Order: sequence, then C-alpha cells, then structure tokens
Amino acid sequence: MICFPNAKINLGLNVVSKRSDGYHNLETVFYPINVKDALEIIVKKDQSKDTFIEAGIKVDSPPEGNLVMKALRLMREYYDFPSVEVHLLKKIPFGAGIGGGSADASFMLKLLNKTFELNVSDDELISLAVRLGADCPFFIYNQPVFARGIGEVLEKISLSLKDFHFVLIKPDIHVSTKDAFSLINPQLPKNSLKEIVEQPICSWKDLMVNDFEKSVFTKYPIIGEIKDDLYKRGAVYASMSGSGSSVFGIFKEDLKDIESLYSGCFTWTGLGL
Repeated sequence: MICFPNAKINLGLNVVSKRSDGYHNLETVFYPINVKDALEIIVKKDQSKDTFIEAGIKVDSPPEGNLVMKALRLMREYYDFPSVEVHLLKKIPFGAGIGGGSADASFMLKLLNKTFELNVSDDELISLAVRLGADCPFFIYNQPVFARGIGEVLEKISLSLKDFHFVLIKPDIHVSTKDAFSLINPQLPKNSLKEIVEQPICSWKDLMVNDFEKSVFTKYPIIGEIKDDLYKRGAVYASMSGSGSSVFGIFKEDLKDIESLYSGCFTWTGLGL
C-alpha cells in the first residue's frame, strides 16, 4: 500500500516559554501544503527482517535512524503485524522547516494502521506521534490546526486558502533547530494567532510573526532577502516556516518562472489545500 506524505507551513510561530524538560512551549497554526514524498510498504512473504529502501533526495542518516523506521519500530512495540519492505521516495527537502521527516513518520503510523486494520484511534496515534517529534502529531490530522505545547496540543480550526497560490523557496542552507532556539527570548505574543487567522489575509503581514525570523535572518541574510523579494513580487503574506530555512509566499495569482527567479534554490508553487 502506498501513501503520499505532504509538507506543512507555519502561519505564525510564537515561542511562549521554556519548559523544565528543555523543550519550549509554542503557539502556531499548522497548514498543510501539497509538496509530497511517496511512502510504500510491501508485506514480506518470507517474514524476514524489515527492510528500508530510499530514493530521491538523499537523507543524511543511516536507515535505522530514519523517522520512518523509528515509527515502524514504535508501532511494533504495541501491535503485531507482518514484516514489511519500506520504500521512501524523498521529494520534500529536509532542514527546511516544513516537516518532511515528521510527515513521513506520521504517515507511516497511519499507513500501518490502515494496511493491517489495527483499529488504532487518532488519539492513540497522536500519543505515539509525539514520541517521534514535535511536529508529528499535526500530520495525524493533516488539516489546519492551532497548536500549543511543543506542537502536540491541537485544536482544529476553520481556515481555507484554496483560492490562493503558494510559492515555497528553500535556499541551499540548513538552519540548526537547536541553534535557532538558543537565540530566542520566549515571551507571550502581542496578538493571538487564533484571532489573527480569522481576519482577512491582507492584515496578516502586520500582525502575524515568526519569532525565529529575527535571529535566523541575522545569521543568514539571504533568507530574509527572499521574504522581502516575495513581497515585492506581490505576495499578500510571506514568512519563514518553522525555524527555517524555507520561505513561503501566498499570492492572489500564480507567480511565473519560479525556478529562474530563484536559481540554486528548491522551489515549489501550487494552489492552497
């Protein structure tokens, strides 16, 4: 059986407080976008050891360290199902702040649940997903949510951007999440993201912020320059996603010739979901 894990963007990201466990409490709105990997599992007839085959963008980790295989091993701790051969075609760039690895992990949980009819509830899948990564619980729902905590406290919201055109640009830069957090001074946001996303999108530019932008743009000016350029080209809203390094723009009309405009970068454009 095959599935197609998709990426996400953060509409606003506020780092609210430091936790005693070393993590940070956040507030953000997760929104799915149509940049996808392909993930397939094939039941092994000989019931030998699980195997993993990857293609596409090379992930800098051994197979056993891939989040897909971590998700598989986690499911095996609680549920019994046959050995599988796992195929992952990687198209979502990693280190981009758009949750590619998290998506693969959560979609693996859902794929195993569906393939082997394990009847695991969404709440149970979320409790497993949070053990794999802070962004993972969102991909169990995979629809617009307001997220709190480390990203595991989710509240579904009514938000559709399907009439808008999205542009995603990722320069050849990897932003360390650990380094990004180390430069943040946690504080309560001036404006509630839940209220901001209910307002017209044209107002978001002045109200919706990503707390990581200030420090990341200082260290990697090209990322901030891409955001400024998207606004110059007519974006109604533009922002860095997560802790970087990708930047997205939301447009009323399709932006042409993306690849030539941002040569040397990963680029994607498509309609909102």
